[in-house]
Amino acid sequence: MRITRSVWFLFLVLILFLWAGMVSGISFLEAPLKFTAPQITVALGLGIGRIVFHALNKVELAFLLVALVSARALRVPTSIWVGLGILSFVLALQTLWLLPALDVRAVRMLAGKPVMPSHLHTFYIGLEIVKLLTLLLTGGRAFLSAVAVTATEPKETHQVA
Repeated sequence: MRITRSVWFLFLVLILFLWAGMVSGISFLEAPLKFTAPQITVALGLGIGRIVFHALNKVELAFLLVALVSARALRVPTSIWVGLGILSFVLALQTLWLLPALDVRAVRMLAGKPVMPSHLHTFYIGLEIVKLLTLLLTGGRAFLSAVAVTATEPKETHQVA
């Protein structure tokens, strides 16, 4: 059975909005709230944060791969490719530089060693904002493209015996 363009667009739209929901829930809700919970020490919060953000990063890499494969199969408009390019760049920065750098700081803090003040968290938060906005805009563009394709795609008719 051949996968239709409508189904490919469904994959693309679904993955972009699911990804946006995960970023919203983890980066902007769970991460700051965990430090307000009673009995959560800085050390415990850092340990949980390291695990959660490394897991999120792995899921994001898988989502990006699915989005890129779907976009390639669809031959999407340039505006969607631009969004996917921004997402790829942001994710590469986070995966290859920011997460490892933040990990070094967290390990030092957990070991009781002093850490110098840094803007790494602020930069990471800025990239999360860029990522979330890009996911929402690219998902919206993909949805509009999906609606246009669905409207022009021939309808399959099934006869009931």
